[in-house]
Amino acid sequence: MFSDFQLSSILLGNVKKAGYIKPTPVQNSAIPPALEGRDMVVTAETGSGKTAAFLLPMLERVSVGTRGGVRGLILCPTREIAIQTAQHARRLGRHTGLSSTAIYGGVGYEPQMQALRAGADIVVATPGRLLDYMGRGTIDLKSVSTLVLDEADRMFDMGFLPDLRRIMSHLPPSRQTLLFSATMPPEIFALAERFMKNPARLAVGRVATPPETVSQAVYIIPSDRKTSTLLKLVQRRTMESVLVFTRTKHRADRLARRLSWSGVKAACIHGDRSQRQREAALEGYRQGAFRVLVATDIAARGLDIQGVTHVINYDLPAVPEDYVHRVGRTARAGATGQALSFVTGEDAAALRGIEKALGHQLRRLEWKG
Repeated sequence: MFSDFQLSSILLGNVKKAGYIKPTPVQNSAIPPALEGRDMVVTAETGSGKTAAFLLPMLERVSVGTRGGVRGLILCPTREIAIQTAQHARRLGRHTGLSSTAIYGGVGYEPQMQALRAGADIVVATPGRLLDYMGRGTIDLKSVSTLVLDEADRMFDMGFLPDLRRIMSHLPPSRQTLLFSATMPPEIFALAERFMKNPARLAVGRVATPPETVSQAVYIIPSDRKTSTLLKLVQRRTMESVLVFTRTKHRADRLARRLSWSGVKAACIHGDRSQRQREAALEGYRQGAFRVLVATDIAARGLDIQGVTHVINYDLPAVPEDYVHRVGRTARAGATGQALSFVTGEDAAALRGIEKALGHQLRRLEWKG
């Protein structure tokens, strides 16, 4: 139970209001040493509840420390993850007197600068925008007592490793550092060795595999039948909340339009959509205004979208790790879900790679065209 942790009554009340009932394995393993101030390297599967695993210790430690300046810093790979992490921090930090804000690219500077000037105890940031504010002298990191690197492997994949090194070199050496990652490539280990003090190493769950509560299957179909098959599937009543992944932005736009024309309420998100458009699509999907969200891999990692009943890989990803993170958008925090993938003749090699990584063959479903 969360009451077993050394958390304040305010935080325990916020945890209850947020609907958290029983700690997940990663929360059980990570929260106690984090509360003690230990540096940690944590590998955990997607959907494991890691956000609360680092936010609750950070909020507890920051709330009892000396007030003034940015004391908690969370680095994330994308603006969507930064936004939702800051939202979680505000929800879990209610009535503590702590303020949290997110800074990220793709939007104007002034609102974020005003939030920083007003004073933020916890800052959630993408590396590029944070370095921009550091260069402008808008943010001072000398008071940071806890640093979190979230989705560290994704930040490495996106080329942020030099930025991370620059940021970390400006932080107080006495800080606590928590690193969370789905996988642990050698470069991330090297970063931990350089910037962390005797970190506790935790591997929780089956890393880089879909949750056990996801039912997975594939349709072997011709490429020109994928759209018609998708339409037949999403028109089923059992598909309450569907996340569809495509390989390209153009295809995501086209599919969302086709679904809408067919009477299925759908929206899409990808890198060419404005921040306002992406936030509106995500919020509409969360609230049920859209039953289908079509996305490129920008949504595959880290987005906390509760209640996704089905993931459909309209285009099979070439990399097994991308498959795992896509599938992990459903069956989060112990729920059940279904993942379906369309496989054409051109996808044979990719399918073999995915099944090799999973250690088993995916169930084949008959396509009835």
